[in-house]
Amino acid sequence: MFFNLKRKLLRYVALPTCALLISAIAWVPNANAAEIDKATRTLPLNASGDQMTLTTKQLLTGQRKFNGSCAQCHLDGVTKTNPSVDLSSETLAVATPPRNTIESIVNYLENPTTYDGLQPILESHPSTQRTDLFPKMRDLTQSDLTAIAGHILVQPRIVGDQWAGGKPKR
Repeated sequence: MFFNLKRKLLRYVALPTCALLISAIAWVPNANAAEIDKATRTLPLNASGDQMTLTTKQLLTGQRKFNGSCAQCHLDGVTKTNPSVDLSSETLAVATPPRNTIESIVNYLENPTTYDGLQPILESHPSTQRTDLFPKMRDLTQSDLTAIAGHILVQPRIVGDQWAGGKPKR
């Protein structure tokens, strides 16, 4: 009788409760993205000063694509292979050429160079040109690259000091 009661509790109470909690957790990113205001989602598009406002769908796509293609080396904006070159706003702004706009990050993902801009690094950094070496880049469209760039640029505005190794916002 005890086993019957235990089995019924598990079937009718515990399992549905767990399923409900898992479902709720899965929806949290959607709720958070919807709460991000337009000013936060408006990012520099290019060096000419044009701007682009990402949609919440683009933010979610950028987060998902970044996590699937970039986070292995750049988890939370830190560069595991070279921690002194992170994805903070400050570090991106002083790279050569600067990588602090959506277009410049997309260009970098297509044609990566060293931080000083002097050497191409197609063999060591994922790019759309070397999908033979970096298969995760194969299926990324221009829209995906734009969303990834937007994700990189919006993160310091959303998570502040938690992005890129805890550097304070300036």
